[in-house]
Amino acid sequence: MAHSEFLATALDAARAGAEVIRRYYQRNLQVTLKADKSPVTQADVETEQVIRGIIGQRFPAHGFYGEETGQSSLDAEYLWLVDPIDGTKAFVREYPFFSTQIALMHRGRLIVGVSSAPVYGELAYAEIGRGAWLGEQPLQVSELASIETCAISTGNLKTLANGPRWARFGKLVTRAQRIRGYGDFLHYHLLAAGKIDVVIESDVNILDIAALAVIVEAAGGRFTDLEGRAPDLSTTSVLATNGKLHDEVLRALS
Repeated sequence: MAHSEFLATALDAARAGAEVIRRYYQRNLQVTLKADKSPVTQADVETEQVIRGIIGQRFPAHGFYGEETGQSSLDAEYLWLVDPIDGTKAFVREYPFFSTQIALMHRGRLIVGVSSAPVYGELAYAEIGRGAWLGEQPLQVSELASIETCAISTGNLKTLANGPRWARFGKLVTRAQRIRGYGDFLHYHLLAAGKIDVVIESDVNILDIAALAVIVEAAGGRFTDLEGRAPDLSTTSVLATNGKLHDEVLRALS
């Protein structure tokens, strides 16, 4: 299939990053704690450097917002958002639930997303207006329209547990047919593929979920924060659904 130059670049960058990740995985790397106490390894830094190099070579006028190598030109018309290893704790402990997240924002609107999980073995990608794919297979969200028949997946719920929505969340999940915590990239891939129907998270940053927001939306779903707002650089929570359930879940949590 033909891809735009933006999506083609994101895919090339993700594949180059995957080569770095595979080289370092299960090598007992030294772990450094950043100021926020989150871990970082040489693999995180080198993966982002490779990705940034490819993007910068092809689009030198674009802005860049990276987890490890910093920010430049955040007010540019086009802004790349990159988390080289989303799930460094999983990477360090050698289980496969980590991924590379690459997204492109145009004038504040997310338009391209690539979610690469090289050890788990999935590559999901999308462009608004063109569709979403997992490998070569097109993605499409489910058609379920009832909470009582849906599957909900959750992750990063500390803030939710400490806030006024916790009791409402408890009532919501008792109505669902199935409740799971697939977490990280995986529940968004499952949502976009129509295998689950709702994802709820309350402790994220935009680099974690920008690409996944594009994939869900391009697959026919809806992606907002828990206030119903479209994702932006300040987003810290997620409600992602197949679209048909979105308003009802928002009301249930409000």
